[in-house]
Amino acid sequence: MATGSTKAVYAALFGNLGIAITKFIAAILTGSASMWAESFHSASDTVNQILLLLGIRLSKKPATDLHQFGYGKSQFFWSFIVATMIFGISGILSLEQGFSSLLGGEHTFENPLINYIVLAIAFVFEGNALRIALNHFKKPIIERGDKAGFSNLYKEFKNSKDTSILTVIVEDTAALLGIGVASVGILLTDITGNTQYDAISSIIIGTLLMSFAFFLAKENRGLLLGESISDDHKNRILKVVSMIPEVHKIVTLKTMHLSPTTVIVGIEVNLVDGLDTDKIETVTDVIEEQIMTVLPMSKKEYIFVEIER
Repeated sequence: MATGSTKAVYAALFGNLGIAITKFIAAILTGSASMWAESFHSASDTVNQILLLLGIRLSKKPATDLHQFGYGKSQFFWSFIVATMIFGISGILSLEQGFSSLLGGEHTFENPLINYIVLAIAFVFEGNALRIALNHFKKPIIERGDKAGFSNLYKEFKNSKDTSILTVIVEDTAALLGIGVASVGILLTDITGNTQYDAISSIIIGTLLMSFAFFLAKENRGLLLGESISDDHKNRILKVVSMIPEVHKIVTLKTMHLSPTTVIVGIEVNLVDGLDTDKIETVTDVIEEQIMTVLPMSKKEYIFVEIER
């Protein structure tokens, strides 16, 4: 059964595949530099979705003796590769197309109506893919009883470890901005007959793509290196554990994401005096259960409780 993230990636994949084909046809027929940039962008996005699906699938492989905590970080790795591809393929090709057209003088620009139609279709498909991704992204906010306003969406975006859904949202947002830039460049060229506007649009699209790619690479780099849980989850764990009567104080709490949902937790606590061995074991179980209420999608065997002596 496909998860919300997988559904969002599939929606983006099929949308980008169709869009890429139509954009390439339009670019060939019209010679527009910004349409070529958009074609490279959509083709790259199509490959990117395949890599994201590969990462999701590999992350579900069972743990082995060599990888005893599983393969959850496969999602982070392939999302990082996607970010570098956006930078290296879409961004650089768009810049190259724009600069070569700008510095080379007038370039072929015919039948702009074809570009308008293709960009309008692309806008609909990209907008639908973004809508599906955002609906999935809003679920945790709504489930907490909060409103999915801008501030909560920004907070969720900042704290989310689901790199697949983040990549889809960033890609689709970049795609919609790219469509807008390309439309303006083509319109200005159509009105004035000056193809430099079309070339400049391609340069702007390339710059946008590189900026988004840098952001995604930075986010995935942090998770690959071993990023802890959000402050909100950390505070909730501290709260539920400290409320256990037998817990005198929490000495340390260390966490690391092994996947978007699986977390390794190491917690050291100081217990009240006078507890026998059986009671200490019971308290340890209670601590693990309370942590699982905060991280229900994680695994209990990845929670390690240390008693301060």
